[in-house]
Amino acid sequence: MAAVSLPAFPAPLRWLNEPEGWRADGDDTLVITAAAGTDLFSDPGEPNRYANAPALVGRLDGDFTLSARVRLDLRSTFDAGVLLLYADGDRWAKLCLELSPQGTPTVVSVVTRGVSDDCNSVPMTGEDIRLRVSRVGAAFAFHVAEGAGAWSLIRYFALDGDPEAGFLAQSPTGQGATVRFEDIRYASKRLTDLRNGE
Repeated sequence: MAAVSLPAFPAPLRWLNEPEGWRADGDDTLVITAAAGTDLFSDPGEPNRYANAPALVGRLDGDFTLSARVRLDLRSTFDAGVLLLYADGDRWAKLCLELSPQGTPTVVSVVTRGVSDDCNSVPMTGEDIRLRVSRVGAAFAFHVAEGAGAWSLIRYFALDGDPEAGFLAQSPTGQGATVRFEDIRYASKRLTDLRNGE
């Protein structure tokens, strides 16, 4: 597919997998529909590898923050809207708003270095959830915030390979999912305090 331009994102974007559908709404909103049975996960305990979820990524140089309000109708287990860091098929990380097996919207992070880990962080009760990825020197950070609240650190980690950043939708066990990434914001700045997200 052809490169995608989104005014809120300062670089050309490319598809890793073709979505069921997508559109840009204005300058700072992206809508991606994932088909049934789509995921990005390399199971650490089994030989199963899934890499068919639609993702739109682009290269961001230097320190940065990239955030979005993530909205989706969580209908099936592991349906998720994701901010993604992607170096290659063996090195990537994702920060998800995902439906847990308990039926609760949950912030989940996954870092893959050959195989994936899987860390369920905090259940979310509100409808205004913002996710953020940041590069801080040679490392990366994941944060979450609810509404206009403060950013909370979810994960701080290293990832080799100069990854691209972007957006992913998945529906591993369901019949598909449509994710709205709203109020997309990019800043070429370095976080000065990882713990409070500033």
